[in-house]
Amino acid sequence: MRTGVWLVGARGSVAVTSIVGAAALRAGLTEPIGCVTEHPRLRSQALPAYADLVFGGHDVVNTGLIKKAEALAAAGVVPARLVAALHSELSAVDDDIRPMPKDAAAIRGDLEAFRDRHALERVVVVNVASTEPAPEAHPAHASLAALRAAGEGVLPPSAVAAYAAFSAGCAFVDFTPSTGARLPALHELAVEHGLPYAGHDGKTGETLLKSVLAPMFAMRRLHATSWSGLNLLGGGDGATLAEPGANAAKSASKQRVLGETLGYVPDGTTRIEYVPALGDHKTAWDLVTFEGFLGTAMRMEFTWHGCDSALAAPLVLDLARLAAAAHRNGRVGPLSELAFFFKDPIGATDHGLAAQFETLAAFVAGLR
Repeated sequence: MRTGVWLVGARGSVAVTSIVGAAALRAGLTEPIGCVTEHPRLRSQALPAYADLVFGGHDVVNTGLIKKAEALAAAGVVPARLVAALHSELSAVDDDIRPMPKDAAAIRGDLEAFRDRHALERVVVVNVASTEPAPEAHPAHASLAALRAAGEGVLPPSAVAAYAAFSAGCAFVDFTPSTGARLPALHELAVEHGLPYAGHDGKTGETLLKSVLAPMFAMRRLHATSWSGLNLLGGGDGATLAEPGANAAKSASKQRVLGETLGYVPDGTTRIEYVPALGDHKTAWDLVTFEGFLGTAMRMEFTWHGCDSALAAPLVLDLARLAAAAHRNGRVGPLSELAFFFKDPIGATDHGLAAQFETLAAFVAGLR
């Protein structure tokens, strides 16, 4: 099942870590730590093997893949020994990374050429580009007919990528909080072409913990009076999120889990701040105040220190494998069963991590 993984933002930290990781797994140089699809309940012959994944992508920058991988090694994100051992593999992928076009027709052409060049059974497009601000609503977003009449110029860049992916017959995964396929018009296009899609905003740190802890408060009937978080991060993602529009889109995605799990929204906000010195690492600090029996006031604090790319990359590989298998099994439309991976999952309302895992396991068991 030779499967293409086309990364939008292919020279970014998450994408390059994913490419290095897949090459290392294929060569037997590392273990699949962090890969959810390697859990005993999720291993399946229906999923393409790591050896069957072929990478390409688009980006607006032209930094060589090896140079970017070496920079990640210097920052402690990926092992330098792997970058040194995988030069030829990384160079081969570099040949399949193209400058990011602005129009869907050119993107579609690159996708179709990639599929033909490598004789791929199917291609999954995964958006790992920088977060974009939420777009203003446009009447053409509401239906495919209106979108075709208005033209793709009314779409934000991430939605143009989704439009091109569906037009080329590719499944689409949005690992960012950007718009991507999350428009009624693009849902219609996915259905028209018989394609699945998933998203959005990969769950790798603070929200991962919220999806474990919020159900605990709900099940124990402890009332969370406030839940405030401070996220400090560096790297390219941090620089992007210093822009107010992108920051607002990300913060909204991170907060959805609380209201839909608890049944109410506690006081407090989630703040995101850019700290260049952190590089590709991030720190999240949360303070939760809550009431117990007889109104007794209590509090909980937690701190999460993580490397964003190392947390995200195995999930990108998981999602590419799962979306490819879903496409092969004839699934069409949003893959709500993949909510386990996302802060703001399409088509799902249960944000509890344990419940999401059971849904994911049932989904994988049904794949053929």
